[in-house]
Amino acid sequence: MVFIKKPATIGKDFFFLMITTQNLGFPRIGEHKELCFALEKYWKGENTLHELLNTTQEIRKANWILQKEKGIQIIPSNDFSLCDQCIDTIAMVGAIPERFAWDGGNVNTDLFFALARGIPSQENSHHSEICGLEEKQFLNTKFFYSVPEFTKNQTFSLSSVKPFDEWMEAMNLEIVTKPVLLGPISFLLLGKTVGEDFPVLSLLPNLLPVYIEIVKKFSSLGAKIIQFDEPCLAIDLDDDIKTEYGEVYKTLKLAVPKVRLLVATHGGELQENMDTFLSLPVDILHYDAVSGEEEVILMLSQFPKEKILSLGIVDGKNIWKNDF
Repeated sequence: MVFIKKPATIGKDFFFLMITTQNLGFPRIGEHKELCFALEKYWKGENTLHELLNTTQEIRKANWILQKEKGIQIIPSNDFSLCDQCIDTIAMVGAIPERFAWDGGNVNTDLFFALARGIPSQENSHHSEICGLEEKQFLNTKFFYSVPEFTKNQTFSLSSVKPFDEWMEAMNLEIVTKPVLLGPISFLLLGKTVGEDFPVLSLLPNLLPVYIEIVKKFSSLGAKIIQFDEPCLAIDLDDDIKTEYGEVYKTLKLAVPKVRLLVATHGGELQENMDTFLSLPVDILHYDAVSGEEEVILMLSQFPKEKILSLGIVDGKNIWKNDF
């Protein structure tokens, strides 16, 4: 995809566009499916956690170096996962269901895999199976994600250092990356309530302070851009949710005024959410020009001059090699 920065006028009738290449996220499986094989061996007890984590570190390193060598100017971090981005966010904000008997602190790898796969009866003290998180198809893609579970008045806390560790991994390679986070509103909308039913966005006042803590930490580390994925901008939203989008990103931007915030929508057209998207109080807006090919001209005609436009021109849902 490309960044298209603000046009600069030359004379009366001509202008040029400053174009920068960036990537929303990179395939995490490895060039030869190294992640799949490493996970299978770990789950079978054929290799250690140390060996698994070494493999994942080598995949990330190869991904970052490849992107740099190919001329990608803005390279993502925290786009890697042992499972999916949603379960990473569950761990990051401490949204652990009660049945896992989590006592707080950093979410370790065993708990992470328990969330994804459950715990067999012979492996827990209650001698009954603990089911993992439900898997659901991700919007209009062929991919699946782990469904967050929310209870009324649930609290959250920063419970994973993964995003910061991976940012530092890239820094050790002298690559300043753009951290990628699942946006707080899409995170809540992709989840489900457990027990008493309630509007999931009522949890925003509890969740948003954790996101503020995260962006401030990235700012202190030296991040220049932070990407928030908000795929739910491509589904039907009521007016209250649209209002929340503006308020949430206004708060996050005020927390880190010197960091450029990027909101990315993908997986479909914006339709009735176009005005909400274009009015978000952030620095960069990413639009999926592959899924919204027919809508992109309308979006361009309304795009605010004070913001930077990012256009997605590579089909991220295609499982085959792209024909560039």
